[in-house]
Amino acid sequence: MNRRGVLRTGAALALGAASAAASLAGCGSGADPKPGAAGTRSAGPAAPAPTSAAPPGPSASPAPSRAPLPAELVHGPRDKPRVALTFHGQGEPAQVRQLLDELERGGARVTVLAVGSWLDAQPAMAKRILDGGHDLGNHTQNHLDISGMSPTNTFAEINTCAGRLRELTGSIGSWFRPSQTQYSTATIREQATRVGYPSCLSYDVDSLDFTDPGPDAVVRNTLAAVQNGSIVSLHFGHAGTVAAIPALLDGLHQRGLRAVTATELMS
Repeated sequence: MNRRGVLRTGAALALGAASAAASLAGCGSGADPKPGAAGTRSAGPAAPAPTSAAPPGPSASPAPSRAPLPAELVHGPRDKPRVALTFHGQGEPAQVRQLLDELERGGARVTVLAVGSWLDAQPAMAKRILDGGHDLGNHTQNHLDISGMSPTNTFAEINTCAGRLRELTGSIGSWFRPSQTQYSTATIREQATRVGYPSCLSYDVDSLDFTDPGPDAVVRNTLAAVQNGSIVSLHFGHAGTVAAIPALLDGLHQRGLRAVTATELMS
């Protein structure tokens, strides 16, 4: 379903080449069954403490006091008229700025899950996103199929992006979303916890914008499924998504729904 720094070893260069191809596709649904109506998933085995074999990830910045999050967050509270628009983050900078401008004109605050290699190439985008009042989080370093990786490689994908976020912003961000899968696995959750993310951010509404169906279809797909507390999957890097934003925000407004960051959704 997803779509459209860098490790310094020779093996990392090979990963970067693979990520360029992977970035053209959306993050697909994982093999784990979809969670039940509660919108949470069990945490699985307790996350192991970092050992000397793998350095611990950056420590998370203190977050506002709130109830503990589930191991995987699929949607927020259903009793409040708020939704979280979340964007898988990599794309041509001018188009991303245009998209953020459209969102801000409509009064929306969103959550961007950035790919680390994109931030390596476009470091100024981190400040632009945060200056707009949006959440900025982690979508792995190279946007590969993380669900099929070993624990060591899974940790490296999450931790390297977290380190880049910390260098650019002083924080690893509150949110992590796995790449190339809608739902996390036990391995992903364990390694995300090691890095400093207690919850993986999934979603319950897929706009399918990464398939480039046109702006009308993006709006239709979203509004047909959205409800109180929904977390919506969208992508940078698609002109149809940019064009859909005014009508999408208008449709949410007509339903009495306000677009907020994932942090605000769960506050």
